[in-house]
Amino acid sequence: MKQVTILVPTGNVNLSSIMGTFEILTEANEYWQKLGNEPRIEIRLAGALAELKQGAHFYSLHPVDLGEIKKHDLVIIPSVSDPGGYDRLISNNKALIEWMRAQYKNGAEIASICTGAFLLAATGLLEGKTCSTHWHAGSDFRRLFPNIDLQIDKLLIAEQGIYTNGGAFSFLNLVLLLVEKYFDRQTAIFCSKVFQIDFDRKSQSPFSIFQPQKNHGDELICKAQTYMEENLGEKISFGKLASKLNVSRRNFDRRFIKATGNTPVEYLQGVKVEVAKSILEKGRKNIFEVMDEVGYSDDRAFREVFKRITGLSPSDYRAKYNKEAVLI
Repeated sequence: MKQVTILVPTGNVNLSSIMGTFEILTEANEYWQKLGNEPRIEIRLAGALAELKQGAHFYSLHPVDLGEIKKHDLVIIPSVSDPGGYDRLISNNKALIEWMRAQYKNGAEIASICTGAFLLAATGLLEGKTCSTHWHAGSDFRRLFPNIDLQIDKLLIAEQGIYTNGGAFSFLNLVLLLVEKYFDRQTAIFCSKVFQIDFDRKSQSPFSIFQPQKNHGDELICKAQTYMEENLGEKISFGKLASKLNVSRRNFDRRFIKATGNTPVEYLQGVKVEVAKSILEKGRKNIFEVMDEVGYSDDRAFREVFKRITGLSPSDYRAKYNKEAVLI
């Protein structure tokens, strides 16, 4: 029987990621036994604390001490944060991070839910690998772990016994993946029906919101960002913009990437698509009117950029998120 350990780190733990995982895995185990099989997994909540109070102390978790468990086949890290930021979250969980590193070397697989990826990354086990986390935490993750290939658009990533997923309730899809691996596909499909989880979700791109990075301290780049945002309907020449700001184009590009994490083109595309999304969500304008408002004259180029960033075509995005379209 496989031993599954759901960790309880120090910090603001997302209870849904713990209890949702526990419930789905328990349901899978019970279904497996109803088919005439022996229990496949044993699940425990474990951590360094005897009690962790959450939700303004309305809830409390009482995990088993990690030292009491002899074997770990699968370790699951829930979504977790800290009011002091991710740096402090990592600092407050040093012992747990070392413990996870040791378990992986001893043969355990590790799965992180949402921002649990910060604790997993701090083990060093993701160096040179690919992972995902919540799109909202992407800039912090890249700052702390520049040598990890963060693919923020991916909902699920599995590599060498390490599993990561995107944000919030997308952990449900990660748990289905684990159910399929530790039981079988039939059991995973059963769980998807019982808990009504979309089995085919692969990307979190349609849910992401482009966030302009302006807390970088480079005043010149802030001016460039503001200019782009205020002139979306116009064709912007970055050469002319750099000249206007009295800096060479090469130096402009270098500073822009350092400050924002995006090239000027990527940044402008992100802003344009975010505005286009807002128009599609709220208004009645057709695709060509939306294109014109955000400065695109080439229908094909607009659709390609929009789909690359959101994972959906403009028309599919409007059908999914426009209130009037949904009610029709």
